[in-house]
Amino acid sequence: MEKKDEFVGFPDLIHEAEEAATRPMPLHEFPRQVRIDHEMALINRQHERIAKAISVFWGHRDCVEYLQNLILSGGDGIGRARIGFKPEILAALINLTNLHEVQQK
Repeated sequence: MEKKDEFVGFPDLIHEAEEAATRPMPLHEFPRQVRIDHEMALINRQHERIAKAISVFWGHRDCVEYLQNLILSGGDGIGRARIGFKPEILAALINLTNLHEVQQK
């Protein structure tokens, strides 16, 4: 009887260019507007009023101040106190602060 070569252990990991192209793209590699839209969608799902306020302020100097106020105080700046935000919402607010640019008129 002939003994066949038996495979023992895990197969070698082969990293070919074709396989690498199919990996999911990390969010930070997407274009800026796609990242903004993603963060806004997260916020809008749970805090529609806050998402609308951010949309109104977006592109103005006051937007970062508003976002920082939300992050630091947990409130919305008009007397409606919050216990806090869920981690994914807090991360979205921080990411929007980093993505914000003041529009020059």
